[in-house]
Amino acid sequence: MLDPAEIRWERYPFIAQDFVARRWLETQVLLGLAPNTVDAYGRAVEDFLAYCGQNGIQAPQASRDEIARYVGDLRRRPSTRGQNVLRLDSGVGLSNATLQQRLTAVRLFFDYLIEEGLRETNPVGRGRYTPGKAFGGRADRGLLPRFKKLPWIPSDEQWLAFLQAAKQEPIRNRCMIGLAYDAGLRREELCSLRSDDIDPAHRTLRIRAETTKGKRERVVPYSASSGELLKAYLAHRHDLAQSRGPLFLSESRRNKASPITLWTWSKVVRAIADRADLPQFSTHTLRHLCLTDLARAGWDLHEIAAFAGHRNPETTQQYIHLSGRDLARKLAQGMAQIHARRAESLREALLKSEAPV
Repeated sequence: MLDPAEIRWERYPFIAQDFVARRWLETQVLLGLAPNTVDAYGRAVEDFLAYCGQNGIQAPQASRDEIARYVGDLRRRPSTRGQNVLRLDSGVGLSNATLQQRLTAVRLFFDYLIEEGLRETNPVGRGRYTPGKAFGGRADRGLLPRFKKLPWIPSDEQWLAFLQAAKQEPIRNRCMIGLAYDAGLRREELCSLRSDDIDPAHRTLRIRAETTKGKRERVVPYSASSGELLKAYLAHRHDLAQSRGPLFLSESRRNKASPITLWTWSKVVRAIADRADLPQFSTHTLRHLCLTDLARAGWDLHEIAAFAGHRNPETTQQYIHLSGRDLARKLAQGMAQIHARRAESLREALLKSEAPV
């Protein structure tokens, strides 16, 4: 868990210079938010304070109209990833999810100002529902529409292409791919696994609460093939470190035997995806594919939610979807059944007709 003294203030110079904003970010750390969440919130409010400084706005007293202008500025910005951006849904550069994340952090900052008695209202709308008005009222409508997109799922051919490209990877990376898919693990959960989280006798992994998004511990299985990969990796790991601890270790000269970082794992998957010519493939694709395959196998929604570590089964529905090909197959099967029943009813009616031949 991050400590307030460990905040890297050089990343947030505007927040560091503002007493209230600095105290707000320290509060997020004290509340136990994950380091990545703290960093995302910090970067969002840092950007907002920078915008206010450039446009002569007193951030703590910003009005809704000034917030709207800030949103307009965000919508016009090009993506910082340039040609590497995978998909755009904001119309310019920043994705809708990024815009929503920025506004969420700014909204929380204003909530803090209200709690501290520094202002009375929050200028960032929440888009809440009001009986009788639905989302129609100006005060009840969020500043941005929220888009929900289905996760990208590779076809069977694309999945095989990815695996073919992964064959040349070292045993650590192949083992991580196997476990990430089998157990439907998030990137943080995979990289945070420890050697004592493994139960080889039952082929299960313990996903510790502190490493999960929902802060709920769960135990998940892995396949026999991943068990073989894990066995081979553990023998290789013994050459790097004999002590128990983080499962997946760095093998670079600079950080040899240190825990693998999230960024290293992302680079590994990106390199494999590039060789397979799959630009949409990311570390989270393995989780998407696992949960979708469980749905295809007939698992109940609540079972998949428990497996994935989702508090609300509605969250699971974002990950579970059938591809257009699956839907087409189901439609064809359904229409064939309907046609068969229709033909049978016609046959019975016409053959039993009392009309003269």
